[in-house]
Order: sequence, then C-alpha cells, then structure tokens
Amino acid sequence: MSDAKNPFEAMMAQAQDMAKALNPALESFSPSGAFKEFEALWPTMPKDVMELMFGNTVNKDGLDAKTRLLLTLAGLTMQGAQADTAVRQTVRHALEAGAKKQEIVETIGQMSVFAGIPAMTRALELAQEVMDAKGDDET
Repeated sequence: MSDAKNPFEAMMAQAQDMAKALNPALESFSPSGAFKEFEALWPTMPKDVMELMFGNTVNKDGLDAKTRLLLTLAGLTMQGAQADTAVRQTVRHALEAGAKKQEIVETIGQMSVFAGIPAMTRALELAQEVMDAKGDDET
C-alpha cells in the first residue's frame, strides 16, 4: 500500500478536500478549534424562553426549566462530561434559569457516586469555566 494513512485519516482528508472545493474559506478551518467558536454563536436563552421550551409549558404541574437543566447536567456528567460544549451551554442556561452556583456544583458532585471522580472533575472544570466567565459571586 503506497498511502501511509489509515482509513480514517484518508476519509478526513477527502472530506476536507471536498469542503475546500465547496468553500475556499474552509481551507483554514480546524474542527478541533471551532467548537468554542460555534458555542459562542449560540446565545443564552432568556429564562422565559427556557420555561416555554423546557419548563412548565410541557407540563403545567411539572418541573421548571432550572430543574430540567440541572437534570440534564447530571446526565451529561454521567456520560463522562465528554461533550464540553453541551456541558458549558447547560451550565450557562441553568444559571440563566435561576440555578445558584452551589446547586450546579452539588448536582455535578452527586454524580461522582455514579459516574466516578474523573467524570465529576471534568464536569466541574467545564462548569467553572462558565461560572468564572459569568463573573458574579452568587452562590
């Protein structure tokens, strides 16, 4: 075999060539560096919109948006906190929905029993990035 690339590398190279052919501006595109840029394009939803989409509109007597987002954060932590963007966005939206920083930390910490210390640690690091960027000292 004259090509030293493994099949995955060959597939990625072919996909990059196709993208460049479709849009020359994609020549300098790096998927690994783009996630934070994509994340910045997704705005934080106002609390009222979150309630409409995720909260009491679904079930008037059910969970509010804050609780649903804390449950989502717990689930993302259980998956090993591998989806950095999803964890950061969920924390950002939970704060907007009224969650206290302490509630976010407790939600992630509780998952250490089920997901393990490495998953909890990773989720806490990602959450801390968001909470540091938010800047206020609310606990």
